[in-house]
Amino acid sequence: MAEITQTRTLPAEFIEALGKTYADQLTRTAGTAVDTSQFAPTVAAQDPFQTQAASLASSGVGSYQPFVTAAQQAATDAQTTLAGVPSAISTADLRLGQVPSYISAAGTGLGTAGTELTGAGTTLGTAGTELTGAGTTLGGVSNFLGAAQGLTGTGAGTGAGSIASYMSPYQQQVIDTTLTEFDRQAQAQRSQQAAQALGVPGAFGGGREGVLQAEYLTGSDRNRAALQSGLLQQGFQQAAGLRQQDLANQMGLGQAQQSLAAQQAGFAGQRAGLAGQQAAFAGQRAGLGQAQLGLGSAEQSLAQSALGLGSARQSLAQSQLGQGGFQQGLASLVPQLRSQDISTLGSIGSAQQAFAQAQIDAANAAAREAAYEPLNRSQMFGQGVTGLMGGYPAAGSVSQSQPSPGILQSAIGAGATFAGIYGGLKNSDVRLKEDINLIGKSPSGFNVYTFKYKGDDKGVYQGVMAQEVPHASILGKDGFYKVDYSKVDVEFKKVN
Repeated sequence: MAEITQTRTLPAEFIEALGKTYADQLTRTAGTAVDTSQFAPTVAAQDPFQTQAASLASSGVGSYQPFVTAAQQAATDAQTTLAGVPSAISTADLRLGQVPSYISAAGTGLGTAGTELTGAGTTLGTAGTELTGAGTTLGGVSNFLGAAQGLTGTGAGTGAGSIASYMSPYQQQVIDTTLTEFDRQAQAQRSQQAAQALGVPGAFGGGREGVLQAEYLTGSDRNRAALQSGLLQQGFQQAAGLRQQDLANQMGLGQAQQSLAAQQAGFAGQRAGLAGQQAAFAGQRAGLGQAQLGLGSAEQSLAQSALGLGSARQSLAQSQLGQGGFQQGLASLVPQLRSQDISTLGSIGSAQQAFAQAQIDAANAAAREAAYEPLNRSQMFGQGVTGLMGGYPAAGSVSQSQPSPGILQSAIGAGATFAGIYGGLKNSDVRLKEDINLIGKSPSGFNVYTFKYKGDDKGVYQGVMAQEVPHASILGKDGFYKVDYSKVDVEFKKVN
């Protein structure tokens, strides 16, 4: 077979030897698979405090209901007790109405005693009128009790007497204004962070800035939600307090009405007592008149007893309503205390979960550095060889090549391999890019971006940032990093 004579420009012998050593080392290192499962993204488990907070929130739903039920029962019992008061007053009124007939009979048979007994009857008639007025006054008590009854219960819905009807009409405007100011301050903080990152080499647009922005956004969103829920809770508590005050006002009006009725009944009793004195004086003048007045006095005593029973019922009803108010207060307090516990547990749990997540992320970062350490060493070696190749002049040589390749041809093949490798490098230094947007992550966890090259308006590209993948980055002679995309599971391509 004929020999082929070739003339080639060769590097210095020691550079050629280093190139072959680098090719062998790169082949061995690149041929070893990296176990990415050691630093795969992992989410910290929910903290026990968070689990306890969720359980407490679930078990606390409706915990106030027993107290509300007890308050409703107390109000019902009070209403039932008060229902017997008009009957007692009617009985007293009926018996007092019979007294004049006895006085009239005594007056008929006794002359002067009859005149005095007539006066006693007139006095008793006035007492009856006042008792009737007392009954009318007591009849108005039920109106206030009915209004108070309408303010018991959970206050759900939107009608009259509901908690919603006591809410401030300007609450939403207050919340919107507060959240708008919060968002403005949060944006100002983000702008300040970005400005600070401009002064740190490799930080702006890189992993460090991304982590800082992500952490800040997470905290800001959590604080915004807490601020909004606090404003809503404050509005609810104010409305519940106004509703409770309205209930107390209705109960106070009912009690005042009852007191007025008691005073009227007392005046009627005093007038009846005066009539009794007149009847007793007439009885002294005539035995028959005294006997008649004795019957009238007995009826009057029964009426007083009936009025006393009505008063006792009123006192019992007031006590029952007071117990209902206490139970209702407990119904409002229990959810508030439980909410405070849930908030405290949730805050502690979130802080501990964040610390656990930070430990996981740190362990993953350490595992990634350890896994890619051989590749990084190969990269440093390759960069050194590249620098030597550019710093030493080449030497010309002529060799006779037989069909079977020799050592020099193998070296030339390795050089071609290097050229292929360097030809596959892409300019991916963050300093050369603009309009950078994070669009996702690769299966191995590398950030994937879209971007434009500065001074190039021809399209939008997809790829990674060289500063975020040091194991696949090489520092070029121009001072900017290039990425060997064969070492990352991200495709470099033009997307627009």
